[in-house]
Amino acid sequence: MATLDEERRLAIHLLRSGQAAAEVTDAVGRSVQWVRKWRRRYEAGGWAGVRAQSRAPHTMSNRLPEAIRAAIVVARSELEAEAAEGCGLGYIGGPAVRARLSRTGLTPLPSVATIERVLQAHGLTQAGRGAAAGAIAYPHLHPTQPHELCQVDIVPHFLTGGAAVACFNAIDVVSRYPTGCALAQRRSHDAVAVLLQVWRELGIAHYTQVDTEGCFSGGCTHPYVLGKVVRLALHVGTEVLFSPVQHPHSNGSVERFHQEYHRHVWHATELADLADVNRQAAQFFSEYRQSAHHSALQGQTPTAVHFRTPPSPLPHAFTLPAGKLPLVAGAVHFLRRVPPAGRISVLNVAWEVPTAAPDTGVWVTMTFRLDGATLAVYDAAPDQPARTCLVTHPFPLAESVQPRPGPGETIS
Repeated sequence: MATLDEERRLAIHLLRSGQAAAEVTDAVGRSVQWVRKWRRRYEAGGWAGVRAQSRAPHTMSNRLPEAIRAAIVVARSELEAEAAEGCGLGYIGGPAVRARLSRTGLTPLPSVATIERVLQAHGLTQAGRGAAAGAIAYPHLHPTQPHELCQVDIVPHFLTGGAAVACFNAIDVVSRYPTGCALAQRRSHDAVAVLLQVWRELGIAHYTQVDTEGCFSGGCTHPYVLGKVVRLALHVGTEVLFSPVQHPHSNGSVERFHQEYHRHVWHATELADLADVNRQAAQFFSEYRQSAHHSALQGQTPTAVHFRTPPSPLPHAFTLPAGKLPLVAGAVHFLRRVPPAGRISVLNVAWEVPTAAPDTGVWVTMTFRLDGATLAVYDAAPDQPARTCLVTHPFPLAESVQPRPGPGETIS
C-alpha cells in the first residue's frame, strides 16, 4: 500500500507527464480537489512543497495511546475485509469502527471524531471522493404536486451494544410526508418489504427514487440484471429511478430527512433492539406528519398537503405472487455520469453515448413494451419541455413482456 508521500509524488509525476487532474484521480484513488491542492503546492515550492506539512501542535496533551490507535486501524481493516466479502451491512465508517471496538471491551473507548482523525492520519478514509462526484450536473425532476416523486434511502445506525441496523426512510418530495422501517439487514427481499410499506402508506408515486445499493439494483455481478425491485416497480405501476453512484445530493430530500430522523430517533437515546427503534421512529413519523414547520409548505402540515390530492395506495391485501415476477410494460430510469471513454454503465453493461460530452450527467430510460425493450439516453429529465435523445440501444430480453395488470390484479 502506497504511503501518503508516495501518492503525492505519483500524482505530480502523472501531472507533469501531461495527464489531467481528473485522470490522475483514478491512478491515486484521490479526489480532483486533492490532486489540484498538491499541484499548487508543487508549483509554489517544488518537491519541498509536496512534503507533508505537519498540523500537530508543538505540545500535545492527552495523546492517544498507540495501542488504541492500532486497535482502531485493525477494526477498520476487519470491517473492510468483511464488506469486500459481502458479510454484514458493509459499514466501515467511524461509527461502525467504534461499535466494533465497543464489542471488544476496549477502554477508554475513543469518540467517533477521534476514530476518524486516526483513520485519516493512516490514509484509511475516502474523504473528497463524494465532492468530486458532486461536481457533475445531473438531470433531475421538478415535481410540483404530491405523488409525483418519492425518494427512498438507507441510513446506518447502531444499537446499544454495537449491532448495526439498516434504517430505510422514504419521503414524498413535495408534501414531505414520510415513512420508514429499521431492519437487521438490507437484502433484496428487505428492500421489497420496505417498498410495499411505502406504497401502502404514501401511495404509488409516478417515480420512486432509490440509490444504487445492491438490494435495490439487483447487484453488480450479472449483466442485464433485472432484479426484484425493478420487476416489482413495473408490476405496481411506479417508475423506479436509480440515483447516480456516490451522489447523495440527487436524493437530497430524503438525505435531509435522515438528519431529522437521527436527531429525533437516535440522538441521546438508548435503543436496544429493532422493536425499540421502530417504536421510537413511529412516534417521530406521526409528529413530523403533523408539524407545520416546513417553510416550503407555507404553514401546512405534510399530512394536509399529501392528502390534498388523494393518493393511489397499494392495497393492504396485496401479496406477491409466488416465484419470479415477470416483466410487464413500463419504464425504469437511471442517472449516470458520462466518463471520458464515452460509455455509461447501466445494469452492469457498458453502453456507448458517442455524442455526450465527458463528465456530464445524463438521464437513461429503459422502456419495456410488448414487442421488446429499448435503452435511451437523454440530456434532460422527462418533465423538461426541451430534451434531446442522445442515443437509443435495443435491450436484449430473455423473456417476453406482458401487459401491466390492472388495479387489484396480479400476474402469475
